[in-house]
Amino acid sequence: MKLYIKYMVSLRCKMMVQEELKKLGIEYIAIELGIVETMQDITQQQHTQLKKKLLTSGLQLLDDKKNILIEKIKNVIIEMIHYSDKLPGINYSDHISEKLNYDYTYLANIFSEVKSVTIQQFIIIHKIETEISKKLQYSSVAHLSNQFKKITGLSPSFYKQLKQKRVSNLENM
Repeated sequence: MKLYIKYMVSLRCKMMVQEELKKLGIEYIAIELGIVETMQDITQQQHTQLKKKLLTSGLQLLDDKKNILIEKIKNVIIEMIHYSDKLPGINYSDHISEKLNYDYTYLANIFSEVKSVTIQQFIIIHKIETEISKKLQYSSVAHLSNQFKKITGLSPSFYKQLKQKRVSNLENM
């Protein structure tokens, strides 16, 4: 059985999920970014307990097919930009389409409908975050984000949204 987990984007997240699975007695075959493959189906009680435990850690167990597909797209992009030694030798669109076995136009339409940002914009944002964390000599984007949140009390993405709203309000005056 495959379980899909939102916001599972780092090795630390994988370790935390692994620990929760052990506590609940759920045997797994593999844990990847955003995906856990279990040895057998889990009970409704295990599902409910895992969902609660993950929520307390800022992760979300997904049930909706559209959100699962969005997470798969995000995980392919994050893996491609943050965890690969080199970028794919083909277009990003072809790479994503091949990895997920879907037509890119279909993926792009669903992604922008749900996330209100295009796949291309999402890729650019992650490339910029990676470059900023490298430039500032952070070990990872996650570390930079944690430091930013400790100081400001806001995540970098939420801070960016606030800034965009302020600019939009000023332009509308």
